[in-house]
Amino acid sequence: MLRAFSLTTVSLIAVACAPSTSNAEVSTDPKPFVATEIATFNEPWAMTFLPEFNQALITEKGGKLILWESEGPVVEVKGVPNVAYGGQGGLGDVVLHPDFANNRTIYLSYAEAGEGGYGAAVASAKLDSENGEPTLKDVKVIWRQAPKVEGRGHYGHRLAFSPDGKYLFIASGERQKFDPAQDMNSNLGKVLRIFPDGSIPKDNPFYDASNPVKSQIWSLGHRNPLGLTFDDKGQLWNQEMGPRHGDELNLVKRGANYGYPKVSNGNHYDGRDIPDHKPGDGFEAPKAFWDPAISPGGLMYYNGDLFPAWKGSLFIGGLGGEALVRVKVNGDTVEKADHWSMDARIREVEQSSDGAVWVLEDGEKGRLLKLTPKK
Repeated sequence: MLRAFSLTTVSLIAVACAPSTSNAEVSTDPKPFVATEIATFNEPWAMTFLPEFNQALITEKGGKLILWESEGPVVEVKGVPNVAYGGQGGLGDVVLHPDFANNRTIYLSYAEAGEGGYGAAVASAKLDSENGEPTLKDVKVIWRQAPKVEGRGHYGHRLAFSPDGKYLFIASGERQKFDPAQDMNSNLGKVLRIFPDGSIPKDNPFYDASNPVKSQIWSLGHRNPLGLTFDDKGQLWNQEMGPRHGDELNLVKRGANYGYPKVSNGNHYDGRDIPDHKPGDGFEAPKAFWDPAISPGGLMYYNGDLFPAWKGSLFIGGLGGEALVRVKVNGDTVEKADHWSMDARIREVEQSSDGAVWVLEDGEKGRLLKLTPKK
């Protein structure tokens, strides 16, 4: 059942970014890592490692879920829900239930069609491999964007479990509709907090038994959040694409309003101004922002030992910026640390148990790269 992939080693040029929350950058060397090409996929979007070392689940935007092994075949998992592929929509994130080793439960996000247009959904399922063919069973939709709207952009739909495993957090984009990010009767443009079965915790900040959509909300005023992760102190971070520039890294706080579309460090694409974040404006400002934009993709917190200097850092994949960005976390503040040119759109960033960093390139022949220290 195992098959070896040929490996191609590629050196990458490093460009460090000056510690700042603005856009100041300086170029420097040396190159701290090499990137080894492992495999290629068709529009890969997300990945997560299984407890079994060198196995991972990888989503392809067109609707395929792949079970990958470092020395094995690329196997398509059967039973994946139908996805509404088009624009920015398709199969999205994949994460494991915290007790996956015992219950074999995974969570998928994806775009679906329905009354009113399109919206993201999240489903749970059991990964069954008993008959030699990996298959999803007991698929259950536990969450949906509300309302569905026309258009196929800004789904967001990134997923993260709380460190204690009790709660599932969902980053929901505002679907390029602006105002829903501030509408408490919509879960668009929000970070949501639910139980793993889809039920709603009564201690959520806006819990209202008569309004289940409002009750899901953990924070609001988000645009297009494409990364969501916890650090080792239990703090929740998200990154999101700004409008025209002004990409953000946010420390996500209970009940906080991050301002979009009322404030942003970017402007509308048609040139109209959006007021910048200012002290005392009533909104939570980003911990870091980028102007010019990097178009952030995946987000990962590094706590491995393979790169000791990177411990306690957030890593952001740059789509339009074609970069891998490292941001050092200092308590509840951050400083920009490194900005490496990757010469490709970076959709996803993950860490394996050996401390290696893995990235997925975006696009039809997106490569899976393993980053290890340069000797």
